[in-house]
Amino acid sequence: MTASGRRTRFRVEGMDCASCAAKIEKAVRRTPGVTDVNVSVVAGTMSVQHGDELDLDSLSQKVTRLGYKATRVGATKKTMPVALAQSGDRKYDHANDHAVHDHSDHDHAGHVHDPNCKHDHDHAGAGNDHSGHDHAGHVHGPNCKHDHDHGHPGHDHSVHDRRALHPNEDPTPAAQNQTRFRISGMDCASCASKIDTAVRRMPDVTDVKVSVVAGTMTVMHGVQADIDGVARKVNSLGYKAAPILADRQTAPAAVLDSAQSIAASGPPDALEGMHGHDHGPQDGPWWKTSKAQLTIVCGLALAVAFGLSQFLPQTQPWGFIIAMAVGLIPIARRALSGAMNGSPFTIETLMTIAAIGAVIIDAAEEAAVVVFLFLVGELLEGIATGRARASIRALAALMPKTALVERDGTTETVPADSLAVNMIVLVRPGDRVPADGVVVSGESAVDEAPVTGESVPKRKETGDNVFAGTVNQEGVLKVRVTASAADNTISRIIALVEEAQESKAPTERFIDRFSKYYTPGVMVVAALIAILPPLLAGAEWNTWIYRGLAVLLIGCPCALVISTPAAIAAALSAGARRGLLMKGGAVLENLGKVNYVALDKTGTLTEGKPKVTDIVGVARDQRETLRLAAALEAGSSHPLAVAILAKAADEKVSIAQATDAGAVGGKGVVGTVDGVRLFLASPRAAAEEVSLDQQLLIQIAGLNDEGKTVSVLLADKEVAGLFAIRDEPREDARQGIAALHDLGAETVMLTGDNQRTAKAIAASLGMEARAELMPQDKQKIVGEMRAKGKFVAKVGDGINDAPALAAADIGIAMGSGTDVALETADAAVLHGRVKDVANMVMLSRLTMRNIFQNITLSLGLKAVFLVTTVLGVTGLWPAILADTGATVLVTANAMRLLAWKGLQET
Repeated sequence: MTASGRRTRFRVEGMDCASCAAKIEKAVRRTPGVTDVNVSVVAGTMSVQHGDELDLDSLSQKVTRLGYKATRVGATKKTMPVALAQSGDRKYDHANDHAVHDHSDHDHAGHVHDPNCKHDHDHAGAGNDHSGHDHAGHVHGPNCKHDHDHGHPGHDHSVHDRRALHPNEDPTPAAQNQTRFRISGMDCASCASKIDTAVRRMPDVTDVKVSVVAGTMTVMHGVQADIDGVARKVNSLGYKAAPILADRQTAPAAVLDSAQSIAASGPPDALEGMHGHDHGPQDGPWWKTSKAQLTIVCGLALAVAFGLSQFLPQTQPWGFIIAMAVGLIPIARRALSGAMNGSPFTIETLMTIAAIGAVIIDAAEEAAVVVFLFLVGELLEGIATGRARASIRALAALMPKTALVERDGTTETVPADSLAVNMIVLVRPGDRVPADGVVVSGESAVDEAPVTGESVPKRKETGDNVFAGTVNQEGVLKVRVTASAADNTISRIIALVEEAQESKAPTERFIDRFSKYYTPGVMVVAALIAILPPLLAGAEWNTWIYRGLAVLLIGCPCALVISTPAAIAAALSAGARRGLLMKGGAVLENLGKVNYVALDKTGTLTEGKPKVTDIVGVARDQRETLRLAAALEAGSSHPLAVAILAKAADEKVSIAQATDAGAVGGKGVVGTVDGVRLFLASPRAAAEEVSLDQQLLIQIAGLNDEGKTVSVLLADKEVAGLFAIRDEPREDARQGIAALHDLGAETVMLTGDNQRTAKAIAASLGMEARAELMPQDKQKIVGEMRAKGKFVAKVGDGINDAPALAAADIGIAMGSGTDVALETADAAVLHGRVKDVANMVMLSRLTMRNIFQNITLSLGLKAVFLVTTVLGVTGLWPAILADTGATVLVTANAMRLLAWKGLQET
């Protein structure tokens, strides 16, 4: 099998390891229209094989959002067909873990910048153990711009193994396009199955994913597919298909043209509103839908027929037959359309056979009532399903309609969806933030509960990130927009959840396969029940045909088939509202199996920012020691300096101006404050200037044993005090680890930091630690745990833990809604809460329990009514109630997951 297309090469700036290449390759390979990707770290290039319809500018933007810069090299070339080849194993062997390395006794002497230096390198390694770390010689000129972090903190550039391991060619068959449709009128798994079967049979369609709860359909197809024809096919089944045009960047021009022609098409399909599974709009009050109107008309017709039977008995059974026909004709047309498109065994088929059969055996009154009850049940299903759709769409409602844009000193009101990157917007107290952005001025408390579920507002000041849809509570904020409306956090969450809802979980796939045999089997059983007793035992034909028809209605698999996707969709929605993203039902199911969790230290268990944990006053008191050190460090961007300055700000210590400040090569930082000569250095450097008594040395050793970096402040040749600094665990880390243990999961910290720091942090959290690891070591440990039968989840920042994330059964990225976190792992914790890892496992287990309840409920009801029907205890009415009632109960039970709140604060 061969494939032809085009090949475009890009120059990619910012790559420096195999992890970078893997990240870019994975993101680009997921782009519709891309058939193969080769990324070379050494050459700094990327070669993309793709179809004619690929939007190359959009592809460049995707790479840019990952923190790199992609520029096209030369012209796009036509490629020859290539034979399919087996992809080679991808290996990652890059030591990119600087953020967690031990820097004990590390000497930064000689790190000097001249006045015009623009050396954009971040050597900080936030969260490292800097015990004994000598920062002497770290001199900054007045124009130095020493402030660069090029998108992947955690890389140790001094030990880069720059071998780019290129996989073998792995081209895929013909380039694929992807078109998404919004489908109105689906309210059960039977609907989705019919649409899937019909569309999948169309020419050049390679894959179809339909989500009842999301109300969407994704079609993978070749360039020859007739998009107009797909929409018409769905419309012919009695639904309404409208292409989703939101993502114009990736939609091929042909698809957009087709979508526009569909949107501008003429009158609706003739079947609209004529059947139980109405395809009318689901928005607005339920009683205004075509489905409700059909049910009401059918009910009125039944009431009229009943009235006529009382006052004009001679009109019967024709009155009930006409009442039945009002509801049955649309259902029968749907049954015929489904049969013609590959779905002969549907609920509409069963209903049509049962109703017509009841009329034949002179049970027209019951036939009319059964059709009406069926429509009522379908209406209730639609209302319940609408609740699930609304749960995730409610996120979109958080977005304000307008925004105040500041231009040239004045403000003007513009539509929020027109905001572009780098615009400055004004957010007043009480306003919702109209876009993702960065605060450029102002300070306020922002309520993030609508997006993150956090009950306590967060303080925001200059440089902090804010999310669209959150509520500003106090002061006025000026925010620079960092993402367009189509690309903000809420939009991406909605898109990811809808895509996840379209992907089928393993349980759902099994039930789908089971139902394909179940419904025909029930029809055979019903036929045997209707025929065998009269033939073999001489029983009355009408009685056993009636019972056979009742069994037909019991045999509808709707409740069984919806049991899994309804629960999965509700759980995905509930998780998204808490900042938990899981990419599909398979991931959600598997999370419940996790019994071993490996977590990175820096940025995952800890905040990734060193903090002053202890100030020990010796010759000066604590406050005076802090004041002098802050004056000495003012203006420095070194992590230890930043920690001291942050502590001074927290304690509201006024910072004096130091004179004659500078660095002593290989020693530390010196300066004069209030006439006092100061020297801030490591204990080793301080010991060269003054004698440190034994008690002080014991105190320093004790702090070092706790994984803390100790600096000594000398004032005029005497020890003024000590500072202990450490990257502290997140506030909820202990609670999160304890919650995992309560769920029966073992935990281990995997870090590149030194043994002393790792053990100190791990001990405070009650977990095991494995330290001084390279990325490939973490990957190996994960592999070893899986070999022992553990079901392993690896939690990291989604950047420098790529090998271990890929090696685990479930990879969870700990991030803040970044593209990296959303693009790479199986699941993402958007808001950096360790307890959310436990929340994911808990949500998975609750979901699987809910699915088990749903399956038991649907099969149990059918079993009970099957027995009572065969025995003659129940008839057609209870049979249809058993079917639609079970579906409504199953859906309602699944919707209980929407109320899930996760672990509560303690």
